[in-house]
Amino acid sequence: MNKVTIRLLPTGVPGLDDLLGGGVPEFSFNLLAGTPGSGKTTMAHQMMFSLASPARRAIFFTVLGEPALKMLRYQQQFPFFDPDKIDDSIRFVNLSADLLEGNFDTVLARITEEVRAFGASLVFVDSFRSVVQTARGLDDGANLQHFVQQLGMQMTSWLATTFLIGEYLAPEEESSPVFTVADGIIWLSQLVHRDALVRKIQVVKLRGHAQRLGMHTFRIDEQGLRIFPRAMVGQGLGAPARFKPTQRLSLGVPAIDTMLGGGLPAGYSMLVVGPSGSGKTVLATQFLEAGARVGEPGIIAAFEKSPNQLMSQRLDALVESGSAGVINTRTLDLSLDEVLHDLIEMIIKMNAKRVVIDSLSGFEMALASVFREDFRESLYRLVASLTQMGVTVLLTAETEDRYTDLRFSTYGNAFLADAIVMQRYVELHGRLRRVMSVVKVRASAHSDHLHFYDIHDGDIHVGDTLEHYEGILTGQPRLHGRG
Repeated sequence: MNKVTIRLLPTGVPGLDDLLGGGVPEFSFNLLAGTPGSGKTTMAHQMMFSLASPARRAIFFTVLGEPALKMLRYQQQFPFFDPDKIDDSIRFVNLSADLLEGNFDTVLARITEEVRAFGASLVFVDSFRSVVQTARGLDDGANLQHFVQQLGMQMTSWLATTFLIGEYLAPEEESSPVFTVADGIIWLSQLVHRDALVRKIQVVKLRGHAQRLGMHTFRIDEQGLRIFPRAMVGQGLGAPARFKPTQRLSLGVPAIDTMLGGGLPAGYSMLVVGPSGSGKTVLATQFLEAGARVGEPGIIAAFEKSPNQLMSQRLDALVESGSAGVINTRTLDLSLDEVLHDLIEMIIKMNAKRVVIDSLSGFEMALASVFREDFRESLYRLVASLTQMGVTVLLTAETEDRYTDLRFSTYGNAFLADAIVMQRYVELHGRLRRVMSVVKVRASAHSDHLHFYDIHDGDIHVGDTLEHYEGILTGQPRLHGRG
């Protein structure tokens, strides 16, 4: 007996094929389900217009949902809508009159007749929930089960890939026979928390094919649906990058490299913490410049500042030369999936080796409120996914400076970083002075001294240790240029 090969059809919905393991299995019987307004019909149209052609015709049945003309009026606003395919490759049929008679055999016969006459190999029924509700109103559940089974067998025998669209609240709350008959179930939902709304998609079931598990974020914008598959550490990012223990990256400030024990080990994540105005973004810029000098492109994700606020003349020069990329993440209601998707896309495009996250406080605020409770988990996935790709990550975090307290993270996330550089202020002779120290570098010796530093001409200049000035009542720390 020869093994059957199931062909996968690309859906045309960005990110959906990744969830489905390559596409929709041909000749499968599928359910697109979810809450009202979650995007089911838009997804169905996006898939239909992408797949339909003269050689693969599609037919879209409307039941008791919105009239076809009203539905098409709104769907025409999306760029995937192609009016030239209407009647040639795509046909719309309304089944309202057939369903009102309450005879499932009549509805089934009409569907079969239309599919045969048009030669359709793609079949969509929207909203299938209307059939369910009509059946319950007539106390005709047995006929409903028979109808679903017959429809599935008929479409499979006609070599049609079928999609039933219906409104349901949650997969576990439904016992509809369509859930058993369906080869694939795609669930769409909307999560609302306070003033934030985030859309989620889940592949609940996919017969005979591996799919990506879990809940994934998607958006509906002017292009249609766009899905951001949930990045999981160790999945889909390739084999973990390996570095030699001696491979280190310069931060662009030789004195800080010395404090770190010879630079930041490649593939590490470093947390730079300090109060407002302490120079965290300045150090991040020098880190990217140091990479550009040795042919290591970098990316900065701005969670706190707008691009105009962030773009200094030097950073602008890096972007123009192609040595750095900037991701503006100030859109409201972001999810980690979207942030990581954009980062990974740009890392691959630029072959970037360095990434700056500026800052964690802005990152938390940028995340939709429904995700803030999982901020620690989100941050772990972000850092681990990037370092697995062979990227060295510099994160900044703003802390409240209390002069006498040593705080490395306001979120308790210091354990996520392989290295920590602390910036703070000290009151000395009636002035506030900046000092920095290296708190930790995993598996590496590093300086434990507090060093004075200052910022001149957009550069960090490191001076002598604080210990050097003990007992001195006057005088200024000796600065050593850019290093």
